[in-house]
Order: sequence, then structure tokens, then C-alpha cells
Amino acid sequence: MKIYLVGGAVRDKLLGMPVQERDWVVVGATATDMEQAGYKQVGKSFPVFLHPQTHEEYALARTERKTAPGYTGFEIHAAADVTLEQDLLRRDLTINAIAEDSEGNLIDPYGGCADLRSRILRHVSPAFCEDPVRILRLARFAARFGHLGFCVAPETNKLMEQMVANGEVDALVPERVGQELEKALLEQTPHLFFTVLRACGALARIFPEIDRLFGVPQVARYHPEVDSGEHTMMALACAAGLTADKYVRFAVLVHDLGKGVTPAADLPKHHGHEHRGVPLVEQLCARTRLSANYRELAVLVTRYHLHGFRVGEMRPATLLETLEKIDALRRPDRFAQFLLACEADALGRGGGIARDFPQKQLWQAVYAAVAAVDVAALVQAGYKGAALGEKLRQQRIDAIAAQVKARGSDS
Repeated sequence: MKIYLVGGAVRDKLLGMPVQERDWVVVGATATDMEQAGYKQVGKSFPVFLHPQTHEEYALARTERKTAPGYTGFEIHAAADVTLEQDLLRRDLTINAIAEDSEGNLIDPYGGCADLRSRILRHVSPAFCEDPVRILRLARFAARFGHLGFCVAPETNKLMEQMVANGEVDALVPERVGQELEKALLEQTPHLFFTVLRACGALARIFPEIDRLFGVPQVARYHPEVDSGEHTMMALACAAGLTADKYVRFAVLVHDLGKGVTPAADLPKHHGHEHRGVPLVEQLCARTRLSANYRELAVLVTRYHLHGFRVGEMRPATLLETLEKIDALRRPDRFAQFLLACEADALGRGGGIARDFPQKQLWQAVYAAVAAVDVAALVQAGYKGAALGEKLRQQRIDAIAAQVKARGSDS
């Protein structure tokens, strides 16, 4: 029995990055050998065991043979005669097919170390095309390592194009797409996840609502980048720089989906796109099985993101209504998320047209003015029922008006 550290732990150590978890492969052993050594089997489709002390995962070396479409159609062979090189050959990328023995020696039969140095994401073998999840995984690695200069090897992109053309990506189940999307949103450069998918044609099959944005023009005065898809990617990149909140990042990703279905006669203007986008956001969330936390914030940002820009133009009553619609008074955390999404939208435009988002401060001042209205004092004064509601609303509107006027005179 020989045990090797494999996969991400080796890769990240070589990159000088923190190792989050360690995976091990065992060569020359059977399931019986592992159980007799005190390991507990947990894998169902193939033999994976938990170490009796560390509880880290140890998998028997194995090979895979494609037997049906999709990412579940594999026949697994795990036995004592499977070599380390055979096990590494079945992996997705060369940078993930490096092993380390107990002495710290590297076993790198497929050039993973060279690709790490060259910052290349390259498939190990043609078997890459047998599993459509690998397209999503590669795109996620691009999002994770893009800031280090990693890019996709041309021959790997070509292989992914073939997978799209032959319908292999159509076998992806919605839940798995949603899982990979959630992981990608947490990476350092999440917009590269979608850039890689678009480069091979997979974006149109997996996220058609997002792909539809590319090539759709906007008014250059407000969007020097013109292209709606490019704006979305720029805004998502800005969101990643502002916050690690995956819900905010997702809301920014989908906030302009309505522009993808703007009637051609209206272009490059997009009147009403915020309304048209709401059902598209709900459709995407339902299809990928994303939780309500994603859907609720994304719908609010889609519907009201233009209000984020127009805070200085709207009537006090409309400002109060907007705060109520996004449930700001009961959910100050959601209000903060909304403002972050609007800020990313503002900054995510070409030509350096927006370097800050001054509307954020005005919104915060308006919110503070509304929150400062003393409900208890009104109750003590004898207001109740509908009269209390009307008086409270009027005082909040007056407080907003006073705040806007004061800030206007200050400027």
C-alpha cells in the first residue's frame, strides 16, 4: 500500500496558496485492506474512506470508462493493480494531476508543474470531453486563478467547443449547474467563469439569459462600453472588488437581464428593462435551484436598480415607497446589499465614466431620516390604527424632504 497527496492540495501548495483540504489516493490496496487498517468507507459509487484519526478522505486508485451520456454515465474500476499514473490520467486538468509521496517527491506524468509555471489550464487527456461538469469546473478555476494570469489552453477550448456542439453539456442537471454557479460567485474574479463559458459556446446553452446580453447595444453616453454583456461582466468584477457577499454578486450578474429582450426598434435605449428582467431572473433562479436568498435580492435589485441612481431626482414619497419595497426599515442588511449592487452597477462602465457612487451617501441619509421618526411618540400622542399609519407616513416623507433639502443647500 502506497499513499499519495493529490489534486488541489498539491496544486495550491506549489502556487504558494493556503491549502484548504487534503485528498489522498491509495495505490496497491483493496477495500478490505482499508477497513482492516481502521478506515471507514463512505463512498457509494467508488471506494472512498475516512482516516480513523484525521477523517480526511482517502480514495483507492481507480480508472473510469464512459458508458452513457452525462456526468453520471461512468463505470468505475478500483483495484490494487491500478497505478498512480492511471489514476492521475482520469483527472480533469494537468494542474490537478500532480501527486506528492510521503517524502515530498512530486509525481507529475502529465506536465502539471510546467502548466502551473506557464499559468495554463489544460486538459489531461481526451477523456475530458466525457464529463460535461468539467467545463463548469474549468471555468470556475479560471475565476479562481484569473488574477494570477491563468488562461485556457487553445486545444482545451477547442475540446469544449466540441462538447457543446455534440450536446454533451445538455446533459448537465440544473442542481449541479447551480452548485458550480454558487462556487464561482465566491471566487476572486467571478466574471471569468462566464467569459470562459462564452468562449466555448457553453454560456448560450447553460445560461441563455446572460448570453443574450452580449451584442446588445446601450446608449454610449451612459455606457461607453456599449455592449450590455460587457457591462454585466464589468459590473460583476466591480462587485467582487466591493464585497464577498455571493448574493450581491449574483444580483449584479442578473440586474440587466431585461436588456437582452429589449425590442430591436427601441435600441440602444432600454425603457422598461427593469420590469422585463424580473421574470427572467425568477426563471434562471428556478431552473438552477438557487435558494430564495438569491432570488429575493436579485429581483429587488433588478426591479429598483435605476432608483439607486435617481435618488436625487425622485419625490420624497417615491423615495419612501422605494425603501418600503426593498424592506429597508425591517431589513437594514438588505438595504446595504441593495446599495452595494447599485454601486457595482455604477462603477462597472467603460472609459472611467464613474469613479464613485455619490448616490449611496444620499440614500443612507434618507434612510437615517426615515429611521429617526419616533413611532412611539406618535402612539403616545394618541394616534392609532389607520390614523397612526398615515401620520407616520407623512412624518417620514417630511423627514426625507428636509434631508434632501439640507443636503442640496450644503452642496
